[in-house]
Amino acid sequence: MQAEFLVSAARPEQFPAESLPEIAFLGRSNVGKSSLLNGLTGRRDLAFTSAQPGRTQTINFYRINDALHFVDLPGYGFARVPGEIRGRWKKLIDSYLTERKTLELCLLLLDSRRGWMEQDLELRDWLEFRGRPYMVVATKADKLKSQQEQHRGMAGIRSQRLDHEPVPFSAVTGRGVREIWQAISKIRTSSQPQ
Repeated sequence: MQAEFLVSAARPEQFPAESLPEIAFLGRSNVGKSSLLNGLTGRRDLAFTSAQPGRTQTINFYRINDALHFVDLPGYGFARVPGEIRGRWKKLIDSYLTERKTLELCLLLLDSRRGWMEQDLELRDWLEFRGRPYMVVATKADKLKSQQEQHRGMAGIRSQRLDHEPVPFSAVTGRGVREIWQAISKIRTSSQPQ
């Protein structure tokens, strides 16, 4: 698979031309967006991963197989980021999610150990209000050690209104990669002109 970093955008005018379908990665800081992006591409070092929340401060675009873009958005919910920067991120993210015509699918990431938090629910409602297709991905599934923990974690995520089954993902085992690629393929097929 070909995967390359394209551009890091701090302002909407820095977004690349709307030429390819885009898959956006959304979620709280430190939920595992970069790990998911790396897992889907089979590249360990494509997106920068960090134990320190709030590292992604721009919208990062990656070209995949010259066929689509993966778009890594800044995480939300990180309290140590100054309010001015948080406000700037919010405007940047809102601009992308509202205006981008080539955005085909949003991957809404939740930590499988924590489930839904208030800001996740707000984002889900916003995406539904705007008519943006989304898929819930439960990250860090390998951190839930027992079957009982896994069942409880997924049941908590399913407890919220969803029109699809959330996909558990593990960067360690690769669980969920095939299912996420299948969803991306379906979205791309259904959006192509007949």
